[in-house]
Amino acid sequence: MTLKKDSLHREICEDNNSCHNHIPVVTDPDVTVLYKLNEINLLNDSEEKKYYDDNSSNCGGWTPLLILAGITCCLGSAVPAGYNIGVMNNAAFIMQEFCNQSIEERFNIKISLEGLNLLWSTIVSIFLIGGVTGSLTSSLLADTVGRKSSLSIGNVCGIVGSVMFLLIPILNSIELFLLGRLFVGLSGGLATSLLPVYMTEIAPIRLRGAVGVLCQLGITCGVLLGQVAGLDSVLGTKYYWNYMLAAFAPLCTMGLILTFFLPESPKYLFVVKEDSESALEALSRFRNMDRMDLHNEIANLEQELASKSVNSSWTIIRVLKEPTLRLPILLVCLLQFGQQLSGINVVFYYSDVIFKKAELAIKTRQYATIGTGLVNVGMAISSVYLMSRFRRRALLLTSIYTTIGCLIILCASIALIDLPFMKWICIIAVLAYVLFYGIGLGPIPYFIGSELFDVGPKSKAMSIGSVCNWGGNFIVGMTFTSMQKVLNSYSFLIFAACILFLALFCRKYLPETRDKTTSEIAALITQGLKSRPNEENSDIIIT
Repeated sequence: MTLKKDSLHREICEDNNSCHNHIPVVTDPDVTVLYKLNEINLLNDSEEKKYYDDNSSNCGGWTPLLILAGITCCLGSAVPAGYNIGVMNNAAFIMQEFCNQSIEERFNIKISLEGLNLLWSTIVSIFLIGGVTGSLTSSLLADTVGRKSSLSIGNVCGIVGSVMFLLIPILNSIELFLLGRLFVGLSGGLATSLLPVYMTEIAPIRLRGAVGVLCQLGITCGVLLGQVAGLDSVLGTKYYWNYMLAAFAPLCTMGLILTFFLPESPKYLFVVKEDSESALEALSRFRNMDRMDLHNEIANLEQELASKSVNSSWTIIRVLKEPTLRLPILLVCLLQFGQQLSGINVVFYYSDVIFKKAELAIKTRQYATIGTGLVNVGMAISSVYLMSRFRRRALLLTSIYTTIGCLIILCASIALIDLPFMKWICIIAVLAYVLFYGIGLGPIPYFIGSELFDVGPKSKAMSIGSVCNWGGNFIVGMTFTSMQKVLNSYSFLIFAACILFLALFCRKYLPETRDKTTSEIAALITQGLKSRPNEENSDIIIT
């Protein structure tokens, strides 16, 4: 059912000769919603603003179903993605030994050290290829089968990958190792693209930032769990490493089951599928309120539906070619790519070397590395509160500037590591970097695209951004070892320069998105690089 407020207004006036002195008796809930919307249209600007202010607070909080959706998406999709990133480190030498023995037994070939390193790099990096593929296909799935069902497909990919991991030593197959990593990469790519879209579309405006960080929170928790599982005192042993790889499967299974009990995104149903009845039902369930009390959000949905292009569908090519979307797509890509070029994964990798320089024992170094993961998780949890209380743009810029400072200190302290006190400066710099990264540079790139785009091009834009994120991860992983051999600790200055450029670009072109509708935000950045979204005279009121 499409909401036609003006026609309804005229019909009521004609039937009753007066819109102000007679209130018709309406018993149909859907018509009641329409009448309330029409009633709002009769108010002047100041009365309408007061009306919305008085009523918006009633439907802006956490509800049981919204909490269930957050837990399901975080634990069922994001945590497995992070787990498969972190699980390959601590027990790497055991898995490499299996690969070496498997090749020798099956092909009677003794592989060289260089060949083993190449094979291992392929096993590790094919996960990133799966992530890119999952990101590219996510937009097509999101707009055809829906956000919720696409997340379920990601869960299925994860379960398939985990089964392959369990069978690796039984079938003595490296091919299954590669296929399993590819499938869990597909699952991770779908999760990082779709989870922010689904969560920000089902949340009220004031909670959009809080639910948007659930992807980053889940990934950081997953990385930490993977690091813990890889300890030789847990599952990182010769006999249990395949169980270690597959230990995330129960989370994917839980996510797959619970997703069936969640409604589809109301925005997707209303704007993309144009199924207003199902959309209003889903919105009512998420807000735990009667439809007639959701007039504010329904009006926003009507606005997005009205701005939807007629007889045309959004594709990735069209999103890239659309002049009004050039700046937002550039922002999304730079933020996702810049997050990886910040060197966060390198700092995690290099932390073991730093702790070794600090003369810590092997086990102590492992636990110290896990300590950096705990700091990362702690900041991801804190960011749920931060995104609800502070402006996105300010948090992002603060995060970038402080991480640049940490990278410079880390570079200098590693170069002077032989001085007595410098090893402690290194450790403090690593922990401070992880802390400041978690303020904004960690969580914001994952969900900012869902706030910059209207529903139509949103899934395609998030897909492109996710590809940049996985691609940046791949580039850093493949080039850092060579760069570090040439530049040593000064390689951290390259990362500092990259995110400094990101800060300067975002300072000029990234609009503040907190407490604004996507239509309001999109209107600020339609002029490409000529846009000035942060100038006072660029503030626009959408009528």
